[in-house]
Amino acid sequence: MNKEISISNNKAILNFSKAFFNNTDDLLRSDGFYEVLKSFVNFHKENNTRIYSYLEKFFRSSNIDSLAGEIRDITKILTVMSLDEISEKINKYHDLDKERDALLRIVEDMYDYWRKLERYSVIEKVAGKEGLEVENFLGSNIKLKDMILEIYRKVEISITGKVQKVFRQVPAGANSSIIVRKSNIDYPDYCRWLNDIPYITKVMIETPYITYTKSNKRDGFFKEVEENPIANIDINTDEYLCYPAKIADNLIYVYFHQDYITHGISASNLFELADEDEVVNTKPDGLYIFGVKDDRDLDIFYEDKENDLFIGYCNFADKKDYFGYLKKMCLTLNNIISMKKGYLPIHGAGVNVVLQNGKTANIVILGDSGAGKSESIEAFRSLAKEYIRDMTVIFDDMGSFRIKNGEVAAYGTEIGAFVRLDDLDSGYAFKQIDRSIFMNPDKVNARLIMPVADHKQIMEGYKVDFFLYANNYDRLNPDDKSISLFDNKKEAIETFKAGARMAKGTTTEEGLVKSYFANPFGPFQKQEMCDDLIENYFDKLFDSNIKVGTIRTQLAIDNMESEGPKKSARELFEIIKSL
Repeated sequence: MNKEISISNNKAILNFSKAFFNNTDDLLRSDGFYEVLKSFVNFHKENNTRIYSYLEKFFRSSNIDSLAGEIRDITKILTVMSLDEISEKINKYHDLDKERDALLRIVEDMYDYWRKLERYSVIEKVAGKEGLEVENFLGSNIKLKDMILEIYRKVEISITGKVQKVFRQVPAGANSSIIVRKSNIDYPDYCRWLNDIPYITKVMIETPYITYTKSNKRDGFFKEVEENPIANIDINTDEYLCYPAKIADNLIYVYFHQDYITHGISASNLFELADEDEVVNTKPDGLYIFGVKDDRDLDIFYEDKENDLFIGYCNFADKKDYFGYLKKMCLTLNNIISMKKGYLPIHGAGVNVVLQNGKTANIVILGDSGAGKSESIEAFRSLAKEYIRDMTVIFDDMGSFRIKNGEVAAYGTEIGAFVRLDDLDSGYAFKQIDRSIFMNPDKVNARLIMPVADHKQIMEGYKVDFFLYANNYDRLNPDDKSISLFDNKKEAIETFKAGARMAKGTTTEEGLVKSYFANPFGPFQKQEMCDDLIENYFDKLFDSNIKVGTIRTQLAIDNMESEGPKKSARELFEIIKSL
C-alpha cells in the first residue's frame, strides 16, 4: 500500500505508516480525508441523490474534486465557527444559514457513509524495531475513533446551535487494525516476489464485527492442475496482504487481494496466526493466492514436487467474495499435505465430553457440509446442564486421525468455527457477539466465525472412542434409534466412503448428493492415497474395538432441524453412561 487510504469494494484501508493523525487538524488536512469525501460525492453523483443536488446548489459545481474540496473547507471552518458566524463573516458562505437543515442532512449522510464502509487500518513494522508502530497499535484506533466523533459533534453543534442530549459511542474508527511486515523467505525464483507482500503479525478486531460479502455460498471443489498457476503471473504486490495461517502443524500462507481483506481478517478467528519469528524466514508447506484479477474462472491447486510446495490459486470475482473460498482451499492444501505424512483427514466434528457421572468419551462425527456435525456439537452444548460436566471442541469442521501411542487419536486443524447462524441455539450467537465475526446476518446461510479452542488444545491428540457417520436424511419414527453401530468393517467403510447427505443450502448443491469420504477437500482429489489410509485406520479402529457407526441427525427433515440433533445427542450420552 503506497497511499494513505484505498477505497474500493465498500472497504476503506488506512495506511497509518504513510500518515498518522495526531489531532483533528491533521485528519481534516489529510489526503485520506479528501479521498473519503471524493468517494462520498462520487457515490451520490452516480446515484443522482438529493444530497448531490444540495451540493451542486451550495457550491455551484458538478466537479467531484471541486465539491470534495468545498466540503473539506466548510468542515474545517465548522469545527471552529458556528454556522451563523460563517454566514455573517465569510462572503463565500453568505446566507448558508438559510440552508441549515439541508447542510445538517449532508453532514449526517457523510458520517453514515463513512460508518457504512468496512474500515481497516494498517501499520507497517520495520524489521527488528519495536517502535511506536507497535506501542500504538491498539491506541491508534481509539484515537482515530475519538477524533472522528469529535469532528462530527463539533460540526453538528456549529450547525444546530444545540448540544446533543444522547451520546452514542458507536464504532467510528477502524473495524479492524493490523500490523504487517515484510519477509525474507527462500522462495523458488518464480514466486520470490511474494516477499514484497507484507504479512500480518498482529490483528485487532473491534466487535461487534459485522460484514457483508457479495456471495454467501461456495460452489464446487478445487481441482488439481499440472501447470504452475503462478509461474508467470503479473500482479501488483501493493494490492495484496498475507495471512500466515498455522493449520494443525502445517504452515499455509494466504496472499489475498486487499478487496478481500474481510476474509483475511476473518481468518484470525478460525486459523492460528503463525508466530512472527516462525514466519519471517520460513518457507511454508503451502501458499494460496486468493483474489487474482484474472479473466479465467479458476479454483485450482498445484504441487511443486521439486520445491515440496503446494500452491492454491483463486481468481477475483463477486461470486468468490465468500469466506468459504479462503477456508476450504486452505483445508484442501492442509489435508493433502497431511495425507502425505500418513494422517487421515476427517471432515466432521470432534469433541471430548465429560458427563455428569464422571465418564468421559472422545466423539468424532464425520459428514460433509450440512450433514449435522456442527449441529450435533450445538446439541451437545444445549444439553450440557442435563448431561455434560465439561466439553472440549477438538475440531468443528476439519481434523485428522493419527496414531498416538499405538491408538487412533483425533487432532484438530482450526481454532475456531465457521457455523450457520440458523443452526445455533437461540440466543447463543448473541452471547458470543463480543468475540465473533458475523457475515451476512440477515441473509440465507448467514454465518458466524468464532474462536472455540487454542492451538495447543486442538493438537493434544485425543484417543477416539466413537467414530460416527452423520446421516441427515433418514426420517426416524419416535421409537427408532438414532445411533447404530457396525459389526462389519467393509460395510462401515462403504458407508463412510459413500459420503451421502441431503444438501442443506450451504453450497450450490441440491437434493441427495454423495462425496468421497464426505470430504471434497483433499481426499476427493487424492482418492488412491486416501483409500490406503482409510483401510489402515479402519483396521486399527476395529482391532481396537472402537465404536464405529451411524448417527441419524435428521437435520434435513422438515421441523427436525433442532430436535433431530438433540435426540441423537441424548441417545449417544445414554450409551456413554451405560459403558
